[in-house]
Amino acid sequence: MQAIAFLLDAVVSFFCSLFLLRFMMQAMRVSFAGQIGDFVVKLTNWAVKPLRRVIPGAGGFDWASLIAALAAQLLLSVLLIGLAGPSLNADPGSITLMALWFAARAVLRLAVYILIGALILQAVLSWINPYSPLAAPAYQLTRPLLDPIRRILPTISGIDLSPLVAILLLQVVLMLL
Repeated sequence: MQAIAFLLDAVVSFFCSLFLLRFMMQAMRVSFAGQIGDFVVKLTNWAVKPLRRVIPGAGGFDWASLIAALAAQLLLSVLLIGLAGPSLNADPGSITLMALWFAARAVLRLAVYILIGALILQAVLSWINPYSPLAAPAYQLTRPLLDPIRRILPTISGIDLSPLVAILLLQVVLMLL
């Protein structure tokens, strides 16, 4: 039972992360022309393209990708609650709200983890290979988060501490979720 729950969580989290990355890349105007963009698009088109017929993009956001991420997490939440079965003594309304809360919380947590991963990737690449094909997408993805911090905290002796501050703030967000 635990192994099934683990495998379901791993597969759904992988695809949910891709849906969220697609949403975030479009929202932050990251180019889909490189390897990462192509990978994300090819692995998410099966769900996003049909959803776009019903849920159009608006305001510069790819709402179909975000809804796909939420739907995947909601499906996982329902399956995991179903696996818990009779041990839950709650009415259907409470179970529905619980599934919605678990799904929304999981999507928010995955979005924060994506940003933390992009910040770490950007920091490492800036030291090792700033001209890597991954450097530009990581920079574009994290720029909206780092720019306000950089206005408050300037570089010190040529060292940019804004990624460290951003990671600490994102860790606080994770604690609150």
